[in-house]
Parts: sequence; structure tokens; C-alpha cells
Amino acid sequence: MSKVAVMGYGTIGSGVVEVLASNSGVIAERTGEAVEIKYVLDLRDFPGSPVENLLIKDYKKIVDDPEIEIVVETMGGVNPAYMFVKECLENGKSVCTSNKELVASHGAELIAIAKDKNVNFLFEASVGGGIPIIRPINQSLTAEVIEEITGILNGTTNFILTKMRDAGADFEDVLKEAQELGYAERNPEADVEGYDACRKIAILTSLAYGKQVDYNDIYTEGITKITAADFKYAKKMNSTIKLVGRSKMEDGKVSAMVSPVLVKQGHPLYTVDDVFNGIFVKGNMLGDSMFYGKGAGKLPTASAVVADVIEAARNKGSNIKVLWDSEKLALQDYKDVKNKFFVRVKETPSIVDEVNANFGQIVPLDIGIEGECAFLTDSITEREFESKIANVPELITRIRVM
Repeated sequence: MSKVAVMGYGTIGSGVVEVLASNSGVIAERTGEAVEIKYVLDLRDFPGSPVENLLIKDYKKIVDDPEIEIVVETMGGVNPAYMFVKECLENGKSVCTSNKELVASHGAELIAIAKDKNVNFLFEASVGGGIPIIRPINQSLTAEVIEEITGILNGTTNFILTKMRDAGADFEDVLKEAQELGYAERNPEADVEGYDACRKIAILTSLAYGKQVDYNDIYTEGITKITAADFKYAKKMNSTIKLVGRSKMEDGKVSAMVSPVLVKQGHPLYTVDDVFNGIFVKGNMLGDSMFYGKGAGKLPTASAVVADVIEAARNKGSNIKVLWDSEKLALQDYKDVKNKFFVRVKETPSIVDEVNANFGQIVPLDIGIEGECAFLTDSITEREFESKIANVPELITRIRVM
């Protein structure tokens, strides 16, 4: 029998308990032995809950108990989760986590400790909730050179953008609705400013190229400036707008970025709507593959955590190799990366001449909005775009085109 401790009895932690209880028979069959929760760590009390008699408040009880072989960390945040997880690994316990902040910040270090102690640090649920993506990159796609990972990695922002498109509404109105429905936090900054997606693309990029990607090095832009008018233009271009985390290898250089982009009809990510996530991976031999599903939520995420628990139980006494070392991956300067841009500027008597003089070959766009001009640029670097647009007065907005 595998004895498990769960650290954090919030949304995901309680989901892990529910999955382990509801699917105990099939989990035992697939693991080869029963999996039983011995402790649940939380500072709160939960009278009448299924874990009332398992609750403890001191994490040292988990660290020091030789019966505990697998620890589930679902507390979230870096502190104190980092200290708790590190001590568990150092004491010979495998850890399964859904904590993207922890993995993005300390993944390489915790993987190295697990290897040294011949246990495992598993984090399938840290990206994409219930979508299998970590294990496919680490195992199924190991024969590939990953050329591109592009993902809709945050369900909150995808819900907001989908609603803005379908209802013709502006950001603030849809954000309020998302908060009322429980899709967005009272303070939605991590989602709407792109920070959540940034941590996730940092994790995927680190796994794809085997080196530490510092999420602070990734240029990140959120969705707060997207308007209903932008979606009207997108419709004219047979496109939609998505918040996308993207990493790409070209000529041996890896770039990464999080930003809103125009996604054309026909691209696999075009139809990923509402709270769903989609992750597009391109390998040099396999070509294109797509991973789609619920990127968040109590039970989908908990299911991914429990899959890691099963994997840890199956691999007692052996370490699953994960290629992600502490050497930092130097990302290409985002300003040297080429993109096409959709641009809106205020109309002036000389605006056409100024745009043509600076951007040369453009595709003009008109949807009948008075007082502005819109156009598509050719593929140019971010640096070139900044230089050219500085000579054109009254920029309204610009969105990258994928």
C-alpha cells in the first residue's frame, strides 16, 4: 500500500481527495496496490468533511513519517510550498504538484534533488490542468527536436476573449461577468496581465530544451487593452484574438513571448473557446500535434495530480528521467523576433503618406470606423516595428498576427 499526504485542502487538494476516493478501485488496479491518504495538511479546520480525522497543521509530521512515500502539494504559491516540498524530497519522498509558480521558479533544483534521492518530482497538473502535456513532452516526444510550442494556457482570459468576440462587449464588462461566474479572481491581475500564461510557457520551454527558462526573461503582455473594435477587425480578417504563450526555435535560437495574437481560421487554436485550453506542438519529424481540454477546474486538475501519484507509486525506488537542468537558457531578445502586426492609428490628413513612407508594403483595412486607419504590416522585427511606428502619430493599438 502507498501512503500519501496531501498538503493544502483547497479546491485542488479536495479534488485530489475526491478522485482518490471515487476511483480507488481502478487506481489500485493500475498502481498495483492500494493508495491511501494518511494526512491532510491545512491550517483550517473542516468539521464534517471526509478528511476531518486526517487533518494536521505541522508539515514536519509528514516529513518525518517514514510511512509517507508520496506527497501531494496543492497549496499554491512559492512560500512556504518550496520549503515543504524541498524537505519532503530530501527525506526520500516523491512529490506531485499542481503549483505552476513553484515549478517555474524552482523546477530544475527540485528535479535535481529528486534524482539525487532516487525519488520523483512530478508536475503534470502545473500546465493545462487536466490536459496531458508535461509527460508527452518528457516521454512521448523525446525523439523530436521541438521547433515550436504555442498555447492558449489560461482559461480565464480565453473565456473573456471568447465572450468579447461573441457578445461584441468590451473588456471591463466581460471581466465583471467572469468574476461573477467564478472564472476570474477578485484580483485578476495574474490572469489578465498574462503572468499565469508566462509561467506555464516557461515550464514547457524548459522541458522542451532541457535548460532553465526564467519567466522574468519572457516578454509578457496581457489582454486589458483589447477592445470590441479589435474583434470587428479580426472578423474581417477571418481571425479571432487569443492570449497565447509561444516559444520557438529558429536557427538554433529560442525565443518566447506571451501576448494577444490574431489567430487565423484554420489554425488548430482558432476553435479553442471559453475556459478550454489548447497547446500546439511542432516537432521536426512528427510535425504538428495538438493537446486540447479543460485547462483548469477542480476535478480535471486533480485527475492530473492523481495520475502523477500513480506514476510515483509505480516507480518506487527509481527516478524518472526529466531533462531540465539548472543551466539557464539564454532567450533571443524578443525585439529581434519577426512578426506581422495589425495596426490601428488615428486618421490625419497625412496619415496614408506617413504609413506608406515608414512601412512600405501594407494591407489596408476598413470596417467603417470613422477617425482611424488600420492596416497589416509585412513580417518585420519588433525592433523595426517600434522604430517605424514612432514616426506615425496617434497609435491606437497593435496586435501581433500569428
